[in-house]
Amino acid sequence: MRLHWKTRAAPAAFRSVASRSVALRSVALLLLAPLVALALLAGCGVDSDSGAGSGGDDERPRVLTTFTVIADLVREVGGDRVEVASITKPGAEIHGYEPTPSDLRNAAGADLILWNGLDLERWFEQFIDTAGAENAILTEGIEPIPIAGTSEYAGKPNPHAWMSPENAAVYLDNIAAALTELDPDGAAAYERNAAKFKREVTVVGERARTALDGLEPHRRLLVTCEGAFSYLARDLGLREAYIWPVNAEQEGTPGQIAATVEAARESEVPAVFCESTVSDEAMQQVASEAGTELAGTLYVDSLSEADGPVPTYLELLRHDIDTIADALAADAGAADAGAADAGDADGR
Repeated sequence: MRLHWKTRAAPAAFRSVASRSVALRSVALLLLAPLVALALLAGCGVDSDSGAGSGGDDERPRVLTTFTVIADLVREVGGDRVEVASITKPGAEIHGYEPTPSDLRNAAGADLILWNGLDLERWFEQFIDTAGAENAILTEGIEPIPIAGTSEYAGKPNPHAWMSPENAAVYLDNIAAALTELDPDGAAAYERNAAKFKREVTVVGERARTALDGLEPHRRLLVTCEGAFSYLARDLGLREAYIWPVNAEQEGTPGQIAATVEAARESEVPAVFCESTVSDEAMQQVASEAGTELAGTLYVDSLSEADGPVPTYLELLRHDIDTIADALAADAGAADAGAADAGDADGR
């Protein structure tokens, strides 16, 4: 029995996004709708080839998420009381994802779908209308950071709120509330699991701030391909520069690249970064022209496979924070030592 507790209407900010790609995807999804009906008539469970569960004799509530990061958070809160799967696979780009027929069948077999909101899943409104599953938004209660600049996305909410250890608490509370609505008997377990995981995330956030203590103010600039780190940069006391605001572009115009090069040069940052789900070619150009280093890969929109570097949300945060802190502070000690040596030489 499916629990009908959440309206399917998308928020106004979501409905405001208008693009030809969304329109085309909506048509594609409507064409896929008959496949959902066929799957239901055939009694199909959740497809195993998409990683969305195995159905069978598992009588636990089945929760589907839009991407792997949320799936991991739900597993932490839900424990063994719920079956959890992600629509997108590890390594997938979430912004412009195009749902498949198996995604629609999986959604039709889910008791609940949890999604980020804040315009992240621009394909989701059409998807959920076609799939017909109940759903809940996990960013309710978060104060959005608007996207800066003059692009078509300027002023819209930056959707990557999960990248903030501080915001993670809101996600976890919303997950616990959604699962409690779905499975009231598990309320105490969900609350307990959420509280425990909040403490673990808090430790990571405190470690991050400590790692960047002493970094010179003009070097406290995080330069990335996508503007996906606004929330993390805020938590860490960093400024932000990026080539493109969201991964709908992924190329980088000459103007965007030039502006990013200038920002990196002015701050004399020792390193710049790019994300795992996009090509780093544009950032390689930035690093070359700015005389800095492309330091490493950051993870944002997707976890890795189980044997990869970031199979969980906590590992994603740790990896990104360590990569950023190590690279930005890499030559700080050498610079300090050089200044000290120069001072000693003057004293002699």
